[in-house]
Amino acid sequence: MRCLGAESLVSAERAPRQREWRPQIYRKCTDATWLFLFFLFWTGLMFIMGYSVVAGADGRLLFGHDSFGNVCGQKNSPVEGAPLSGKDMTLKKHVFFLNSCHLEVRDGRLGSTALCVSSCPEEQLDTLEDVQLFANSSGSFLCVYSLSSVNYTQNPKADSLCPRLPVPPSKSFPLFNRCIPQTPECYSLFASLLINDADTLHRILSGIMSGRDTVFGLCVLALALSSAMMLTFRFVTSLLIHTLIALVILGLLFVCGVLWWLYYDYTTDLSSALDTERDNMTCLLGFAVLSVVLTAVLLVLIFILRKRMKLAVELLRVTNKAISSCPLLLFQPLWTFAILLLFWVLWVAVLLSLGTAGAAQVTDGGQVEYKPLSGIRYLWGYHVVGLVWTSEFLLACQRMTVAGAVVACYFNRNENDPPDRPILSSLSVLFCYHQGTAVKGSFLITAVRVPRAALMCLSSALRDKRSAWSRGLSRCCFCCFCCLDKWLRHLDQNAYTATAINGTDFCTSARDALRLLSENSSHFTSANCLGDFIIFLGKVLVVCFTVFGGLMAFNYQRTLQVWAVPLLLAAFFAYVLAHSFLSVFETVLGALFLCFAVDLETNDGSSQKPYFMDQEFLSFVKRMNTLHGVRPPRDRSPTRDGEGTELRPL
Repeated sequence: MRCLGAESLVSAERAPRQREWRPQIYRKCTDATWLFLFFLFWTGLMFIMGYSVVAGADGRLLFGHDSFGNVCGQKNSPVEGAPLSGKDMTLKKHVFFLNSCHLEVRDGRLGSTALCVSSCPEEQLDTLEDVQLFANSSGSFLCVYSLSSVNYTQNPKADSLCPRLPVPPSKSFPLFNRCIPQTPECYSLFASLLINDADTLHRILSGIMSGRDTVFGLCVLALALSSAMMLTFRFVTSLLIHTLIALVILGLLFVCGVLWWLYYDYTTDLSSALDTERDNMTCLLGFAVLSVVLTAVLLVLIFILRKRMKLAVELLRVTNKAISSCPLLLFQPLWTFAILLLFWVLWVAVLLSLGTAGAAQVTDGGQVEYKPLSGIRYLWGYHVVGLVWTSEFLLACQRMTVAGAVVACYFNRNENDPPDRPILSSLSVLFCYHQGTAVKGSFLITAVRVPRAALMCLSSALRDKRSAWSRGLSRCCFCCFCCLDKWLRHLDQNAYTATAINGTDFCTSARDALRLLSENSSHFTSANCLGDFIIFLGKVLVVCFTVFGGLMAFNYQRTLQVWAVPLLLAAFFAYVLAHSFLSVFETVLGALFLCFAVDLETNDGSSQKPYFMDQEFLSFVKRMNTLHGVRPPRDRSPTRDGEGTELRPL
């Protein structure tokens, strides 16, 4: 890594006497202090990771443990004061709750006794004789260890030492080895109480788990639609754009009609007295109203922009020509997503390990509890900040890599000799010189997102204790944070592109990019917004088809589950997938316009100082200027030196 003061002269030209725009000529390490701070921050994350490995007990979480301090599936050391601890549970790999259908939370913990058993009962057991027969036939003892199976039907305390009857059929969860009840009413209560929020989530969790196959199928559908949409934008024509708009309009109207029809069907259905049907009916009304508002807004925007569709087609063609010079840019989101997925898995593993870090304490009856260590909550907070900052850093690296590749292809005079491996070249420049810039830009996003998340959690915790004035104030703060987040993302992208062009630090790049874009806003602001709007319509189309498929699939199971939340999850995943595939077009479009602004500042189109843009882009700019009645800027500096690659000093 050539950082910490390293400088490099990319071309044979002399180093600049003062700061000037010199596209891809002069490089130096930028924002090295921020890179050092990020290294120190990650040192803390590594300490937390090591502490979680030493102090945590992953076995209790992954393999499960009983109420007496034994981890299922392994040999255990005895806990002082707990006579039933220290048992060999090598053959008993499953966790069974004595009262799985009537779980209660007492003082923040489950009130039911948990045991390690060799297998879960797959059929309902109605009497103690059935429990005894199951123990003798399978070797799985469902009563407390101190009670022998021969005494299941004779001991007067068997009712408190054995499971509550009837014992529902259950199966072991494949990852955490818990015996999960299979009856719908027992399953929903069991799953919701395991996360300590029974009143709110027990029907929702039942709907999510019962509809998980449908949600997965809808995600596959969204993946296929996103790929098709990417190919549509890749080989765009005027007919395809008009077809896309027509499909979006039909899809929005059709989804609105289906939602209102389903809502009317629910209101006239006599079985709507069920809780699940009432929940679905309420969510359908909310979905229908939201879809009408969204449809109305999008239809108005489409009507206003209808005469500029030809300009949008030309804009996407220019974007595709830039992508054609390095087509592997289309796969960049997939690589970033794979790295993010690995990091998220590691982050969750460390978080779960931190959650199991606690000291064993013996309670009445010889049972064992694990209480969190002091100060563990501060480590959780640090760990959450690490999640946001590192994720944003990886995304910033992707944006800077794409911007660097676009810059390398744009500022190339010889069309017959394109730059070799522009993506790898952009990655090498990023890792050698500009990691600190990506760290600083990602920190700004983190500094907004973490307080916004804290405000949301605080607002949710105090929901029943707030006045109308405080609720309004919190909503205003939340809206301000959202607007600031959007603006900072736009600022970051322009700063990354300016850094890729000129090799300056984050603040300098952001300031220069804002100045250039403000001076040339009349040339391409509306075109940039139009391109982003067309790409957004592609995302809307993917979500519409996914939601329609979900409505048709979930409607056949209306009495068994609350399918509003699974449908929302499917819609969210569909939008994330569509955004991941189509975000490359947005990034390339934004980088192209900033390169265009730099080109206008650097050159005047004369034979001595020709533009870097090709003829297709130049003709597009002329048509755009003609549409807006704006003349392209010429040489505005009387002291230009004729190199054709430098801007006047800022």
